[in-house]
Order: sequence, then structure tokens, then C-alpha cells
Amino acid sequence: MSTYRKEDTRIVENGGVQLIDSRKYRLKFLSLLAAAALAACGTDDIRNGTDSDDQSGSDEDTEEYAELVMGFVPSSDAENITANAQPLADYLEEALEMPVTAEVTTDYVGLVEAMRTGQTEIGFLPAFGYVQAAERGDVEVVAKAVRFGSGTYKAQYNVLADSDLEDFDDLVESEGLVWAFPGYSSTSGYLFPGLEFLNAGIEDLEGKFQHLEVQGHDNAILQLLDGNADFATTFDDARGSLSDEIPDITEQIRIIGYTDPIPNDTVTLYGGMPDDLKQRITEAFLTMEDNEEALQAMHEIYEWDGIEPAEDSEYDIVREAYAAFEDLID
Repeated sequence: MSTYRKEDTRIVENGGVQLIDSRKYRLKFLSLLAAAALAACGTDDIRNGTDSDDQSGSDEDTEEYAELVMGFVPSSDAENITANAQPLADYLEEALEMPVTAEVTTDYVGLVEAMRTGQTEIGFLPAFGYVQAAERGDVEVVAKAVRFGSGTYKAQYNVLADSDLEDFDDLVESEGLVWAFPGYSSTSGYLFPGLEFLNAGIEDLEGKFQHLEVQGHDNAILQLLDGNADFATTFDDARGSLSDEIPDITEQIRIIGYTDPIPNDTVTLYGGMPDDLKQRITEAFLTMEDNEEALQAMHEIYEWDGIEPAEDSEYDIVREAYAAFEDLID
């Protein structure tokens, strides 16, 4: 697994984009450890309920969080993401009454590691990233994206318009096809289509198909256009990402099937935070649709149209896909 480095990321601070100083976060983390140690040794241990003023432990724990960090996986230029995230940070600051900064990691693996170690308290993880984070650390999904009126999406099977392949069964019954896909860890690009092939009775995917791993859903479709692949798997509808440069892309590329629904990207929280703080953050996100600027920020970053509650069990189907291909990914 890649090593997470704070130096590789950027944050928005006072309206500008700055490189993160990892020492700041190490000092913050050490100061929290020191405070915890002093509290454990003292006779008025608030966390253990022995404070003479009968203050609640959760309130004291919340006070330790002088600021919150939101983590984003890059979907475009990091500076654009941090700039677009500022209205969301402003909204959360007002709702939670504490500073909130936006941080972009180098990839979703970096964000998983940051959340696992508690360096990032709020993470916008894709479904597969959430499953990995939940397996490796203490995180909780509290909400998920709504796009086009739905909390789920599907993967699609793409072929050239003049291809002899007509449906999913044709893929299963054919031999030696070249399969273009974004990457082995892509939920819609490989894991879900791959799981459907396994469930259809194909035991050896690499023996059945010639694998062509590319970087990006748009690149998978371009492999079809260039004649390098027989079919490609992407999210729905990835053809739109190429419509500016190829206006007739929907005429050149035909969709012959879809996978089962996949739960959308998540709002994931670091589980080590106090319950009352997690509840306040959750409520802020679930009522965010009342704030047009904050919701527009999420649309600019990840094309979210809304937010709805989410539960861990909704991602069991992603766990199933992950378990089937864990050796390829880890």
C-alpha cells in the first residue's frame, strides 16, 4: 500500500492554496496524546466521570478538536478542488462552530490512510475506498451522494457501434476478447463487472479475456475507438467525459449492459471522534441541501446533486466484490 504523505497534499487556508506542513499535524497529534495522558493521571478525570463539576466526557473530548480536516480524493486539479471546497468549509465552520479546512490527497489510498490514523476527520471516499478504510481502521459512513435522483449508480459494458457483441451473454460466451478497464481497484471499472463474470460461471478471468488495464474510464473507451479492445467497462455514462472532443461519441460507442447497482460515494467520519461531534457533523451534511452554496460546491467537486443517509450494510455488496479480487488489489 502507498505511504500517506501530508506533503503531497494541499489545503485551502484563508482563501488560498498552500502546501500542508505535516509538522503542524504531528504537533497537534502529540499535543492530544499529552493531554490524554495528563487526564488519565489526574484525580479529576473528566473522561472517567470524576470531575467535580459533573461535566460530560463527550463535551470535553469535543473541545480537543480545535479544527477539523476534510479529505478529498482528486477528481481534477487539486487547486480547483480546494478552491471549490471553500463554501463547504465555510458552511461547516458555521454549523459546527470550529475551523474546517479542505485537503486533497494524492489518491484515495492516501485518504484511507489519513482517516485510519485520525489525521483527517471527514472523508469523501468512493465505495471501495470506504470498504478498505472500514476494514483497516475506525471509520463510519454517515451519508452518501445523490446523483440524478439516486443514491446508487451502475457500471456499463461498452462496445463499438458496429460490434457483433449484443449483450452480456455474448461476452460470457465469446473467447479471447480484449477487455479494457480503468484499473483493478476501480469499483465500476473492474470489481463489479468482474464479479458478474464470476457469478456467470467464468472462473479464470485472465484466461478468459485479454486484460488491458488503462488509467481512467475515458481512456478505456478510447481503447475501443482506437481498435485496441473489444469491450470496455466504465461507470455510467462515461461517454459524456469525451463528448466535448468527440461530439458523436454516443453514436460511436454502444452500451450492451449494466451491472447491479453500486452505492454512491460516501461521507465518512473518523470513528475516534466523540459521538456528539459525529452527530453534529452528520446533521450538518444531511441538512446541507438548505445551503445552496455548499451544495453547489459538492456539485462542482464531485457532481453531487444531493446527500442522503447511508449505512455500513449498504456497502456489503462492495465487500463481496473486494473479497473476490483482493489478491489482485493488495
